[in-house]
Amino acid sequence: MNDPGLDEPISNDAKDVENQVEDERDEKIEDEQEFLAPSRWWFASTAFPLIAGTFGPMASAFSICALVVHWRVYIPLGAAEQNGIPIEDPKWLIGVNAAQLAIAIISNFFLLMNMAKRVRFAIAQPITIVGWYLSSFALIGLCACASGPLVIEPRSDHAFSQGFYYAIFSAGLYFMVATMMLVTVYGAYAGHYDKEFKLTMSQRTLMLQTISFLVYLLLGALVFSHIEGWKYLDALYWADFTLLTVGIGDYSPATHLGRGLLFPFAIGGIIILGLVIGSIRSLVLERGKVKMGARMVEKERQRLLKKLQKKNKTYLLQPLKEDKPPISRQSSRTLEQTPSSERDRRQQEFEMMRKIQERAHEKRRWTSLVISGTTWFFLWFVGAAIFERTEYGQDWSYFGSMYFAYTSLLTIGYGDFYPQSNSGKAFFVFWSLLAIPSLTILISNMGDTIVKMIRDLTLWIGNFTVLPGEQGVKATLKESAHKLTQGKLFNDEVSEQPPGLLGESKRRNSNDSDDNKNDPESAAQRAAGDRANQETVRAAKQGESNDELPESRSHYHLILIKEMGKVMKHLHSSPPRKYTFDEWAWFLKLIGEDESSAETHRKAKRKPQPDGEGLGAALGDDDKTVKWSWVGNRSPLMGNKEEAEWVLERLHITLQRELDKLRKEELESKGNSGNEEKGEKMTQKRPDVENGMEGPSIDSSRTATEEKDARSS
Repeated sequence: MNDPGLDEPISNDAKDVENQVEDERDEKIEDEQEFLAPSRWWFASTAFPLIAGTFGPMASAFSICALVVHWRVYIPLGAAEQNGIPIEDPKWLIGVNAAQLAIAIISNFFLLMNMAKRVRFAIAQPITIVGWYLSSFALIGLCACASGPLVIEPRSDHAFSQGFYYAIFSAGLYFMVATMMLVTVYGAYAGHYDKEFKLTMSQRTLMLQTISFLVYLLLGALVFSHIEGWKYLDALYWADFTLLTVGIGDYSPATHLGRGLLFPFAIGGIIILGLVIGSIRSLVLERGKVKMGARMVEKERQRLLKKLQKKNKTYLLQPLKEDKPPISRQSSRTLEQTPSSERDRRQQEFEMMRKIQERAHEKRRWTSLVISGTTWFFLWFVGAAIFERTEYGQDWSYFGSMYFAYTSLLTIGYGDFYPQSNSGKAFFVFWSLLAIPSLTILISNMGDTIVKMIRDLTLWIGNFTVLPGEQGVKATLKESAHKLTQGKLFNDEVSEQPPGLLGESKRRNSNDSDDNKNDPESAAQRAAGDRANQETVRAAKQGESNDELPESRSHYHLILIKEMGKVMKHLHSSPPRKYTFDEWAWFLKLIGEDESSAETHRKAKRKPQPDGEGLGAALGDDDKTVKWSWVGNRSPLMGNKEEAEWVLERLHITLQRELDKLRKEELESKGNSGNEEKGEKMTQKRPDVENGMEGPSIDSSRTATEEKDARSS
């Protein structure tokens, strides 16, 4: 159950719902300023509540498992631990256990109500945190009593049931989620973020899907335990490896009714699990990728500015006035790179920002792979060590435990190794619910890095063996050496090569298809590449004439509409469309920004300035002068929106503003013409006024008939 293939439609549907329920202006401001928030406080404000909302119900499910069975068993001579005879628990233990479960359920309820904005933060969070801590401490105390004063001698004839170990897992989860929410409350009251949760619809959906899966698992185990005559927690263990498609095989339905009910039970559980894993992929991979990518871009931006400052090249970031050319004391090579105009300097800034994005993107991919890989290996190795200890009766070696854990993680499930102890079965349920979704994330991250490298290596080998490319073997080797040395070797040869099929080099600049240039292209993709090349050439020609706009206002509105139509076609490009500097200069000129003028440009600042200044924040405000830099923290390339979406929104705002001005002018002209017509009509009705004679005084309180009689008299 590694890749159900449901993540894309789930994420798309979630985005559609979010777009309907969220305010567009708040969403735009949050998107543009999201990268300014430190990542640790993003975890506290968003990730911690999401984890708590997911693992809190899991802890309650384990609490139910700890309540429905006895905690101690007596093992007859020669019998196995799993066949032990239950020993009655004291009534006070059962009562305290039931009370902590009720408190935990109330805590979960208040957390969900707070996330749904039904209960205030100041009321819900203390109840949730205190309730979870009480449940955790109560279970810890009960486990200590069960393993201490309640132990019956001799110890070799007695053991703990699966319920005891579920109580330990539940206590640990309650303590973990309560501590996370305590950090969240601290950050809110410290002013790092708002007290209200800003969870999206997909994040709330993940919590509801998790609760649904746990309820489905518990109820299914209850039904099959009665049908097959299994112990309830053994049935839960069977239901877990069945729905996770591990299929160990030590338990299987033997009755006709059980086998018949397996058909709807298995398919229903797999569908719910697929929804859960799809939501996890959407949230962790998509939203987590955006958050991590934004932070890495910001760090790379600060690192570049610091490097320029050390090398005394900050003049490259200083807006260039026409009457004050830049003065530099650098070497002759640096003087050759000195921009001759403000547009050239802005283009250098733009290229710097593109390099920042490329480096941050590469680091983000490998960082995600390292994090997910470390998590998976931790679960594998640590899980194997725990299975070795729990299955002491089977005398498993560590290698055998690793073998069992590996086949279970990959959902192979040979069945030659399987847990038999009560502790091993309980730990397998807890461990598998964590490990198998983590494998899904690891495989997805491997697709962006290792799998891509293998694919590119295969195509590279084929370029000069069985499938030679059009550039030839020699050109392919030079280009590969050029990339490996980061441009130090064969720089001239590679740059002078003619563009490949359909102008690959130009399309790479405008569409950022370095990661996908070797992919097999469909006719639609090739047509999109040709269209991108044509638009790039057109933007370059416009740049030569300094992006001149038409003098006619109607023609300007027509161009806005035409460009909006073109940009709309770029919204769903794969990979996302990235514009060249000439294209950006043209779009900015349309919305009122001139790359050749230094009036609205400023030197980039290293530290983020939450002052509201910037192109994105001030657009639409005619009274505010906006100064920004391509490598500044308010650059259009710093946000989390795709470039086509950003441009389309600004073009739409500009067109709307223009139409509003036109409408106001029409209303004013109509009002003036209406006053003139009214004056003419009054003059025609009052010829005495036109002749300079004063007419009779008319009392406003008189009726029309009285006024007519007065005039006739």
